This record gives sequence, C-alpha cells and structure tokens, in this order.
Amino acid sequence: MWIKNKFLLELKNKFVCKQRVTRDEAIRLYNMENIIELGMLGERDREKRYGRKAFYIYNQHINYTNVCCKMCSFCAFCRKKGDPDAFTYSVEDIRNIVIERLNEPIREIHIVGGINPDLNFNYYIDIIKAVREIRPSVTIKAFTAVEIDHIAKIGGDLSLEETFDILKEAGLDMLPGGGAEILSERIRLRLFPKKIDSFRWLEIHRAAHLRGIKTNATMLYGHIESIGERVDHLMKLRMLQDETNGFLSFVPLAFNSKNTKLKDIQPTSIFDDLKNIVVPRLFLDNFDHIKPYWVMIGQRVAQLALAFGADDLDGTIIDEKIAHMAGAEVPKGLSVQEMEKLILGADFYPFMRDSFYADIPWIERFPFQGYR
Repeated sequence: MWIKNKFLLELKNKFVCKQRVTRDEAIRLYNMENIIELGMLGERDREKRYGRKAFYIYNQHINYTNVCCKMCSFCAFCRKKGDPDAFTYSVEDIRNIVIERLNEPIREIHIVGGINPDLNFNYYIDIIKAVREIRPSVTIKAFTAVEIDHIAKIGGDLSLEETFDILKEAGLDMLPGGGAEILSERIRLRLFPKKIDSFRWLEIHRAAHLRGIKTNATMLYGHIESIGERVDHLMKLRMLQDETNGFLSFVPLAFNSKNTKLKDIQPTSIFDDLKNIVVPRLFLDNFDHIKPYWVMIGQRVAQLALAFGADDLDGTIIDEKIAHMAGAEVPKGLSVQEMEKLILGADFYPFMRDSFYADIPWIERFPFQGYR
C-alpha cells in the first residue's frame, strides 16, 4: 500500500530535504483519521534507522516506596504513611531483592519510588551503593527528576551538579524519564501541583546531560491534556535534545484511570496509543529511540507499535508495581523467551541490548537456560 494522502506526501518530501515537522503539522498529524498511512510514514522512518531490528533489555524494576507526599490526582501508586498497603524498603531489603536474582544476567536495574519525607539523604546514596556492590557491572538507572529535586534539597540544598557528582560516585549511571507527565503549567496546577514544574524538570535533565548522565524522556497522555499541549511537550524535549543530545529514548505512557481520582476518564484507544508512537517518531527527529511501554498498553499493542515507528520494547521489567497498582492487567514481568516471541511475532528481529543500545553478543545472552 502506498501513501496517497497529500499532506503525508508533503511531509515525506520534507524529510528528504531534512526539514522538521512544525508544531502545526504535528497537531494535524494527531488529528488525522487515516492511521494506516500515518503508520506507514512512521515505519519508513524506523526502517531507515534500524531495518527490522527491535531492541529489548534484560532489566529489573525496584520500587522502593509507595509512600509519597505529592498526592498527584492521576497516581494510583501513592500511599500515605500508615496506610495498610503502604511500604518502604530498607537498604537491606533492596540488597536482598537484588541478591534473589543474582543468577540472572540482568543488564539494568531501574529504581524509582514515591517522595517519602521519612527517608534521609543517605538512604538514597546507600541503596545505589548496595546495588553497585552486589552487581558491579549492571547499569543503575534510578530516580526521576522529581526524586532528584527532593534528594538535592534534603542533602542540604545541594546544587544539581553536586547532587549528580555524589550519586555518580555511589554508582548511578543514568536517569529514567518519569515525572514529566505533561510539561504544561495548566496541567500541573490541575493534577500535580506539589510536583516540580516543567522548567525544573528540564533543568534537572539538562544538568544530568552536562554531567555525562544519559536520561530518558516520557509523556503521560490520555487524561485532560489537549493535542496542543502534547505537541508543546514534545517541542520542549526536542529543543533540549538539540542543546545536549542527552536523551536516549522517548517513552509515551498511556494513562490508566483505575484507582485514581480521575477514574471517570476512559482508557486510551489503540488509535491514540499508536498516534503517540508515530507522531513523536516523526517530530522528535533527534531522538534515536521510541519505546512503547508494554506494561501500560499491553503486549499486543506494543507489538503493533513496532510497525508504527517504535524500535524498542523496553524489557523484562520483573515485578513492576506502579502501573499494576493503577489496574494494569498485563504480567508484572516477561521472560527473555517471551520478549523475543513478542518481537518475532510482529515480524521483527529481536536484539538484546544494554542500557546504551549496544548489542549483547549471543554468547552473553544465554549463559544458561534456567532463567528462561
């Protein structure tokens, strides 16, 4: 099937001339009804970059606490201290969680949690040190910009540069992209007024990049944001990437209203999920990787996203809590075998990667079969 839509053909010609998608064009893309032709344009872009490759990583998530003082309207994970299902792991708990899977060839450990006022500065440093001690070669991806802001403050109003230097010395390698939600002051005041604003989120990621720490970027969509606010969010990311080239991937996150204060909002549609893959793929021309988060959109939609511009299915995850407390009905983790089956089932070739998208040699992927 060939692209027939005049607007998409014009965009295709712009890409040949290395011209960028404008804000108005991105809004028009979001409003398009012809998802198939739109998807073809996104697939053309990812095919130029990676052929039929699709990446994934053997990773582990650790959510160290769900106690949080921010109380965001969209969050189902947050709990008040003393709630029956509130939890906070000690440093020793985290050590044991890592040790439990020490026989598995995990490449990355992803650590995020709520803003728990009872945790002191040393706690954050000690959990990084504990993971580094047990797993000397793993990539430690930890703490959203919201957590970094908090850590800097409780460390004695440290500068961001000082904060990152201390965390790097402890063993931090990179930052996840969470906490951005929608980089809009209107949305922040409505849904998460106690969180950092968009200027501070961008400032923290800029500081990380300038300190040699790569990060991801996210966007939470499907709540009360407008199409224009989505595009403005993407524009801010594109501008910072032009400046620092520090983002590794963009991860659109579908909002699930179950167990939140916004429970009347309907789930995102498959069309919307796919548009939030293909439009960023075309607009964020300086981002190498677009990652559909299968935990939030499901394995089948994530498979389909590979044909709409995505190139990375994230990873095995292992015991994810945040999306599942919001009602996610997918598994809490997938095996390597299941990840590769997903990718092969979508007619792509699976490539296990490290955190920085280096391919893992076959002999290192499967040192033994037990964990499959």
